[in-house]
Amino acid sequence: MGGFFGTISVSDCVNDLFYGTDYNSHLGTRRAGLATFDAEKGFSRSIHSLERDYFRSKFEDELGQFHGQQGIGVISDTDPQPIIVNSHLGRYAVVTVAKINNQRQIAERLLAERMHFSELSANKINQTELVALLINMGNSFVDGIQKVYDQIDGSCSMLILTEDGIIAARDKYGRTPIAIGRKEGAYAATSETSSFPNLDYQPVHDLGPGEVVLLHSDRMEVLKPAEPVEQICSFLWVYYGFPSSDYNGINVEYVREYNGYLLGKEDDIEADIVCGVPDSGVGMALGYAEGHHIPYKRAVLKYTPTWPRSFTPGNQVRRDLVAKMKLIPNRAILTGRRVVFCDDSIVRGTQLRDNVKMFFDYGAKEVHARISCPPLVYGCPFINFTSSKSDLELLSRRIIQEFEGAPDAHLDKYSTTGSPEYEKMVKEMAVQLGITSLKFNTIENLVRSIGMPKSRICTHCFDGSGCHRECHKECGK
Repeated sequence: MGGFFGTISVSDCVNDLFYGTDYNSHLGTRRAGLATFDAEKGFSRSIHSLERDYFRSKFEDELGQFHGQQGIGVISDTDPQPIIVNSHLGRYAVVTVAKINNQRQIAERLLAERMHFSELSANKINQTELVALLINMGNSFVDGIQKVYDQIDGSCSMLILTEDGIIAARDKYGRTPIAIGRKEGAYAATSETSSFPNLDYQPVHDLGPGEVVLLHSDRMEVLKPAEPVEQICSFLWVYYGFPSSDYNGINVEYVREYNGYLLGKEDDIEADIVCGVPDSGVGMALGYAEGHHIPYKRAVLKYTPTWPRSFTPGNQVRRDLVAKMKLIPNRAILTGRRVVFCDDSIVRGTQLRDNVKMFFDYGAKEVHARISCPPLVYGCPFINFTSSKSDLELLSRRIIQEFEGAPDAHLDKYSTTGSPEYEKMVKEMAVQLGITSLKFNTIENLVRSIGMPKSRICTHCFDGSGCHRECHKECGK
């Protein structure tokens, strides 16, 4: 997915920029970059790969080369960024959290208009440069950002470092968040409010969908007000978010615990203990334990000193191996017990299958899986949800293909909780994963735990709703 951080201050901003960007590291693993602006020394930039190392170890030795009172940083799961641009709007740097499905079509049109691309990575278009080219077509930054909103299919939030301040622009439908923080003599913008506490920022504003603001060291100026339609990604609370982060003022850990509580309260399974698969399953498990009145135990632990996130390696086989190696079971807690384990979701099912086998191998009598969201039936066209290249990588779609002979047959029925097709699919999932029982939370519980109207939350990956793509304007999805 990716995340970013930007700050502008009356004093040097480099330390805040470095640590604030680092607090977005859980959102991406491919690349990272920093850019600062100093009135005397101009723009400075550095970009590094994160596929074999962590953000701090890559950038800490370079901090002396950065100077200035304003800067932006990014953790990217896509292209190398920031991009530094010279244009009629002035010299600026830009970072994005984006997924642009029609970038090839836009690029071909821009090339036909005699524009050019210079930032290529593995012979692919750099989508942040594509965004910059669209911005440059505007008469102002706001006009250019609106051209981005109007022309891309997908989503795009961005920070723009100019000589006059930092522009923060949230995605047209607010699919990804931007929060504004303030402290004495400084403002900051970030994807994750967990960047704020240790740097002494207080959250003061959540950008609305399509909203554009300009940050100075002493004030925030609204350049474009928010749009009325919002489709913030529900998976932010389910998986992506750091537990202490808030989106639209709603805390991630609170949502996970309440979501688990609702499922635990209505579940009828008899079990001895509940545990959460670290990290995003822990909050749900704590809530489930309270709702179902069984004790929470740390039956499986994440070995944090050396193992990175499970999808860091580019090779899927190695990702699966890393996912297995970083989790260590506790035989003393598992042996002879009926265990409920909570996890955020089931994508391919590989990791969950390994976890189930591990629990049984270490003495569990029964293993019941409880998942904090509904089955993932639809691929996500809006953000970089997973590294999947095809919907057939989803376990649900492979099972639907087995049943129907086609992976996209009767998706509305398979995504409807309680339908015969849904129950048949979940039962087959349990069989293929080797689980004693399997139960998913409902969309209704997920929406209730988030506390926003469903019309403002994107649940497309669960039920196919919330599309708003250009090709679907007429069908009303």
